[in-house]
Amino acid sequence: MPTTAIEAGTAFANIVDPDVYLNGFPHATFKRLRDEDPVSWWDEEEGSGFWAVTRYDDVLSVSQNRIFSSSRGIRLEEMKEDELKARRTMMEMDPPEHTNYRRIVQPPFLNKEVAAVEDSIRQLARAVVDNVDGRPDIDFVEDVARQLPMRMLGKLLGIPDADGPWLVKQGDALIGNTDPEFTSHPVDKVDTDAYRLMPFRSPASRQLFEYALRAAKERHEHPTGDLISRLLQPKRDGDFLKDDEFQNFFTLLVAAGNDTTRYTKAAGMLALIEHPEQLAELRDHPELLPSATEEILRWGTVTMHFRRTAMANTELAGKSIKAGSKVLLWFISGDYDERQFPDPFRFDIKRSPNEHMAFGLKSPHKCIGEHLARVEIRVLLAELLPRLASVKVNGPIERLRSNFISGIKHLPLKLTWV
Repeated sequence: MPTTAIEAGTAFANIVDPDVYLNGFPHATFKRLRDEDPVSWWDEEEGSGFWAVTRYDDVLSVSQNRIFSSSRGIRLEEMKEDELKARRTMMEMDPPEHTNYRRIVQPPFLNKEVAAVEDSIRQLARAVVDNVDGRPDIDFVEDVARQLPMRMLGKLLGIPDADGPWLVKQGDALIGNTDPEFTSHPVDKVDTDAYRLMPFRSPASRQLFEYALRAAKERHEHPTGDLISRLLQPKRDGDFLKDDEFQNFFTLLVAAGNDTTRYTKAAGMLALIEHPEQLAELRDHPELLPSATEEILRWGTVTMHFRRTAMANTELAGKSIKAGSKVLLWFISGDYDERQFPDPFRFDIKRSPNEHMAFGLKSPHKCIGEHLARVEIRVLLAELLPRLASVKVNGPIERLRSNFISGIKHLPLKLTWV
């Protein structure tokens, strides 16, 4: 049964509980919310509660409305002033400040720059597939989906290939900070107060900070053109990033530069396996790869939500939102909104139009790596699918324990090669 099937009896899931997502996204609950209470209030055991925005148009409206700010954090966690100051990145900034910081690292991610290196990305993808070609059993996430973004992250940061696996492991600990497989300090299970001034309340941040400072020292002595070197250049106002700003920025790049693309590829592979007629059509018609990539992005929508904070009293969908309230934009719910996507639970590699929210559609915070992610997904499928005679799931699918990121951690496959 496809992983997005709406099952009976799941329409009242607790969307705050990370354990709920171990069985996949609770689509039935969010369909009920979209239909009956599209801007709904949720209490929290630890926290002030939040509004859940679940319809496409409302998510888009909040994303573009300056009343709703990122400055108090983008996750459910409520931070004290010293925590906000210590852990702040451009994600916790609003325009124009956000825009100024974004410009520091944006150039390599521009569409024209990514297009210029597509052949290099394809060569990396081919090497990843070569490494598993002929093996009858693989964990698609570990052996394939994880490899390409890890190597691309290394090239962008200008780090040795040997450091890539270690960096990705630290990034997993950050993004997966509620999953015991990825961190020894799951934030809702153990006391993480000792790390409250560190990104994601994670001890991994400390190790990444130390790595970042060593890398900065090397770049000062031997400047290069990589992202680390760009972070060390002056901003438009002539000021340099302070050490804590540089460290936080580096940590953000590591955390965001691997996980989301990896999980999107895993979701896409599973979707194709569960819809063999779509897989067959894509293999027969590789010209459909661009539209298939967009449908995979919609179907997977890895970043399930971002938080905003209302900076003034306002109204949304008939609900009175008080200043200071947390407002969660559920992108994945918007991407399954029947009002925007006809038959949204049908996986359709020809879907058009497909204005999904996987990257944060038409928002100042739209994902900076969207063009790179698209190319990575497309070229990996282009290299992998022609070599496969058959593919099927070959064991339990394990998902990330998180109410923030929708991710498949392990996808065991049985393969027959051409």
